[in-house]
Amino acid sequence: MSNAKPLVIKEGIKELNATRKNSSDAINKRVLMLIEIKKEKGGAIAKRDLAKRIGVDPNSITSWKKLYEQSGMAGIVSDGRIGFKPSVVSAEQHKKMEQKLKDPKNGIRGYTELLDWVKTELSNDMKYITLVKYTQRHFGTKIKVARKSHVKKDAEAVETFKKTLVKSAGR
Repeated sequence: MSNAKPLVIKEGIKELNATRKNSSDAINKRVLMLIEIKKEKGGAIAKRDLAKRIGVDPNSITSWKKLYEQSGMAGIVSDGRIGFKPSVVSAEQHKKMEQKLKDPKNGIRGYTELLDWVKTELSNDMKYITLVKYTQRHFGTKIKVARKSHVKKDAEAVETFKKTLVKSAGR
């Protein structure tokens, strides 16, 4: 087996630890790799040993080392992801959906009914799974919910029924 290629880390351990504290989990492991290499004498450590210490695949170690050699600390800290997709739902549509979902008398019994309502009322043609994930993320909806009371139920009739009931079902 050949010897590990030494990698010279320019930054100090304190600086690397400070960077590690302020970074995300994905970047965190990259910086941890640099710290482990810096601790090692000569900067030479086998990629498999380093991968075991950090808990990543050895191929990740190889690509991160190349990234550090090519672009330094800026390459390690950069996430690599570019812009994100804009939302399918506008702010105005979001408010209308929120009002509809928070209204206890709305009569919507599932996501397919909500999807139909969105298509007709909001003129937004979106996919079913997009609507499900959007409502779960923003409004905390669930697929399985308790059965709602009927939309046309008379509240006064319910109260008189409870008052005139001789024996409660719970006792």
